Amino acid sequence: MQPHQERVVTESNELREKLTKLTAFISGSEAFKTISIADQALLRKQRDIMGEYLDILGQRISRF
Repeated sequence: MQPHQERVVTESNELREKLTKLTAFISGSEAFKTISIADQALLRKQRDIMGEYLDILGQRISRF
C-alpha cells in the first residue's frame, strides 16, 4: 500500500472510533440528555455527517 493510501486507512479507523464513541454518547448517555436541544441536534448532525464521511473513505479504500 502506498503511504497516501495508508493515511486514508488510518483516517478511516480513527474516524470509525470517534463515530462509535459519539453514537454511544448520543444513544446511551444521561449527560446527553442534560445538554440543550440545540446542542443535541448539532451532535446528531455531526454524527450523521461523520457517517457519510466514513462511507466516502470506505469507498476510496475499496478502490485501492
